Amino acid sequence: MMCGLEIHVQLETQSKLFCDCPTNYQDAPINTNICPVCLNQPGAKPHPTNEKALENALMIALMLNCEIDQGVTYFMRKHYDYPDLPSGYQRTSIPIGINGELNGIRIREIHVEEDPGQYNPDRGTVNFNRSGIPLVEIVTEPDIKSPEEARTFLNELIRVLQYSGGARGEGTMRADVNISINGGNRVEMKNINSIKGAYRALIFERNRQKRNLERGVETKQETRAYVESQMITTAMRLKEDADDYRFITDPDLPPMQISDETIQSILDTMPEAPHNKVKRFVEDYKIDEETAKVLTSEFDLGIAYEEVVKEIDPIFAAKWMRDELKRVLTYNKLDFASSEISVENLVELFNMIQSKEITVKAGQRIIEQMPNNEKSPKAIAEELGLLGVVKDDEILAAVKQAIEENPKAVDDYLSGQKASINFLVGQVMRLTRGKADPGETVKLLKENIEEE
Repeated sequence: MMCGLEIHVQLETQSKLFCDCPTNYQDAPINTNICPVCLNQPGAKPHPTNEKALENALMIALMLNCEIDQGVTYFMRKHYDYPDLPSGYQRTSIPIGINGELNGIRIREIHVEEDPGQYNPDRGTVNFNRSGIPLVEIVTEPDIKSPEEARTFLNELIRVLQYSGGARGEGTMRADVNISINGGNRVEMKNINSIKGAYRALIFERNRQKRNLERGVETKQETRAYVESQMITTAMRLKEDADDYRFITDPDLPPMQISDETIQSILDTMPEAPHNKVKRFVEDYKIDEETAKVLTSEFDLGIAYEEVVKEIDPIFAAKWMRDELKRVLTYNKLDFASSEISVENLVELFNMIQSKEITVKAGQRIIEQMPNNEKSPKAIAEELGLLGVVKDDEILAAVKQAIEENPKAVDDYLSGQKASINFLVGQVMRLTRGKADPGETVKLLKENIEEE
């Protein structure tokens, strides 16, 4: 399988690419964020290119390790007929970035272009609020070899876009997916609007083309639609070549040139790309790559980790933030920024655990209470009665009581059902109100059971 992607994501700007209309198209009543330029009315001329859109696209190109074309940049008219395109063409720039790379997948080129309107074929209506919103188009080489690799790449790309702050993320993504098997004809699937959709479309289309090969049937070079409700693709039309779009230079837009100063200014202010941050975390903090990926999965979480490790051992902090903090955030359907958990409170919690002021189990219960909670970890611990670690003789007394009160669990353990020890640990924790150290408890239980 050979697969290449063309990913379109809206750029984060207040106004459209060639006019002053606002870009909050989802909140506005139908056909209100429009003007003669959006609708390509006779005599309406586009404004000069939105500078913020171009800067955001350049930043994304630099974060994807692209070379920036500093020659003359201009827009082309790409002609095709569709109800959401009132002009009969879409404006798209020549590549502003080329020869990039993300996780081993080559980026062929990056463009800026305008979004069309939204056509509803069931009702025959068009909403032009979206028409003219700036897009970044990212085109990969056909380096992707499986649906799983495509899904991984798209997840990583969306993470880069979120880090950049210059694009609106997966919610505005539309991907054109090109796939061929064993050098056969290339099929394009248009306007897939989610990572899950691209993954499922690739699975179906790969299997369809394989069946064609097995039957000796040639796969047509065509454009197909992905029907999400049925998870299948259906034929739309024969695949166009570039010549079919009749590209011409747009005479209404002035050419531009990207200066050294512009590039340097973006380099000086843009955030570190997440894939670069993963490598740095592994090298600087001696944590494994998978943990580094979890800690950089959110921009704010990565920043918080680097603040925490100024006072806490990096490996200890990474384990707790990867396992316990992410568990709590996932359960509550929160990201780190919206959880309102502060770096100071994380440091306080980790210090309490490391100094044995509380047990690991108590720490797990405390962190569960921390999202959107103004109380400090110590205040939560006092409220729940979790402060203090019981002494060894108290643990031993609880261990003996748990063994005496649960003979069946003891017999199960002795007969080879080793998991029953977990039940006994739970009983000890109940008796000590969660203040016993789990590791020490397991050790004492095993010693006392085997003595009997």
